Amino acid sequence: MTLPASLRWAGDHLELLDQRKLPESIVFLQLTTWEEVVDAIASMAVRGAPAIGIAAAWGVVLAAQSGDDLSSAIRALRASRPTAVNLGWALNRMQAVIASTGPVDSDSLAVVAAELQRQDCLMTQRLVDHGVSLLDQGCRVLHHCHTGAIATAGVGTALGVVSAAHARGALRHVWLDETRPRLQGAALSAWELGCLAVPCTVIVDGASGLLMRRGEVDAVMVGCDRVAANGDVANKIGTYNLALVARAHGIPFYVCAPGSSIDRTTPDGDAITIEERDAQEITHVQGLSVAAPGAQAWNPAFDITPAHLVTALITEFGVLRPPYREAIGVLPLPNQP
Repeated sequence: MTLPASLRWAGDHLELLDQRKLPESIVFLQLTTWEEVVDAIASMAVRGAPAIGIAAAWGVVLAAQSGDDLSSAIRALRASRPTAVNLGWALNRMQAVIASTGPVDSDSLAVVAAELQRQDCLMTQRLVDHGVSLLDQGCRVLHHCHTGAIATAGVGTALGVVSAAHARGALRHVWLDETRPRLQGAALSAWELGCLAVPCTVIVDGASGLLMRRGEVDAVMVGCDRVAANGDVANKIGTYNLALVARAHGIPFYVCAPGSSIDRTTPDGDAITIEERDAQEITHVQGLSVAAPGAQAWNPAFDITPAHLVTALITEFGVLRPPYREAIGVLPLPNQP
C-alpha cells in the first residue's frame, strides 16, 4: 500500500491527513481557515513535530488569504502546542517574510510555506541515510511514539530509518511501544509499517525492560520534539524511562533530530515547556472510562531525556556524538544564534 501524504496544499485550502482516524480509515480534513489549523494541531489531527510546523506555515497563508490579522493568527498557532520547536521555527520563517515584504502578500507566504515543505522532504531523507549507517545487519530496533512519513512531509525520521533499514535488508524486527495514552505506536506506527510490510510487534510501554533483559533489542531509535543546546531531548512521555533502561542494558539509544527540532536558544531540558493535556486522555479510551470514578490523572505529553543518556543525535548534517553542546554549536542552523 502507498502511504498517503501527511498534508497537501490545494491553492485555497489545506488538505490534512486526520491521524485521529487511523488506522480505521484514511480521511483528509479540508482546512480553509487558520483557526481550523489551530484546532487540528491542538486536537492532534496532525502529529509529528515537522508536520505540525509545516501545517502552521500553511495556516499563516490561509490567514493572509482571508485578510485576517497575521499577528493574532501567528500567536494562536504558536500557542497550539508549546513543546515542539518546529512550530516556532516555521512561524519565525513566516514572520520574517511578513516583516520584509511590506504589504502582506499571500502568494509570497505560500512560496515560503512550500519551500519549508520541500526542505523537510530533503532533510528527512538525508537524516535517514545517516541513521541507517548506525544499524547492524540483522538488527532489532525498539521505537517509541510515531516518527514515520505521516509525521513529516517526507520519509519520516526514526521510523524512516527503520523502514530504510528494512528496504536494504538489514532489519530483522521492530518492537513498537504502544505509547500511552494516545497510542501512537499501536495505531500509527504499526499501521505505517504494516503498509510497508516491515515486520513489527506492538508491546505495552512497560515491557521494554523485560525485552532488553532477554536480549531481544539491539538499538533504541526515537524522534524528538526539541533538542536543547546541551543535547537534552524533549520527546513523547516515556522516552526518558526507555533511555534509562537502554543504558542499564548497554543498548545504544539514538535520537533522530532534524535541524528544525534543534533549539540553540534553549540552554537545557529544564528550560523546555512541557505540554500537559486533558486528563481524560488517560482515564478514557475511545470515549469509554477505564479508570475508577473520580480518579485524578496527570497527563504530561512529553518528558526530558538528559544528554548523557543519548548515544548519538542523528541529523541531516550527520551523526553527532558527545559533547553535544560543542557539536550542536557548529551546526549551520538557519535563523539561530
